[in-house]
Amino acid sequence: QVQLVESGGGLVQAGGSLRLSCAASGLTSSTYAMGWFRQAPGKEREFVAAISRGGGSSYYADSVKGRFTISRDNAKNTVDLLMNSLKPEDTAVYYCAANRGYRVTNYRAYDYWGQGTQVTVSS
Repeated sequence: QVQLVESGGGLVQAGGSLRLSCAASGLTSSTYAMGWFRQAPGKEREFVAAISRGGGSSYYADSVKGRFTISRDNAKNTVDLLMNSLKPEDTAVYYCAANRGYRVTNYRAYDYWGQGTQVTVSS
């Protein structure tokens, strides 16, 4: 049974940092591209960042480019999202997801999802 479990969310002031982690079990993470998405109340789920199977390529939404960094450790089956210079508009539930395909920015292309972790940025 595949499980993705996110951790690291919380409340932070604007300008602060958080590191989200995603622990994968029941799959060999090196065979999946991994992504982070977020969903704010009343809004659609949106792409945040993704990383290729080997970690050599990463992709970011324009809104987080230069502030967020995605990384992975295939030996530990984990994917992290380091979020710096956080803004109130980054407030959302953040989801980790695994993708057997190659359309890494499209949430419909992902096969497995975590339960999400809340990130709240106060102004």
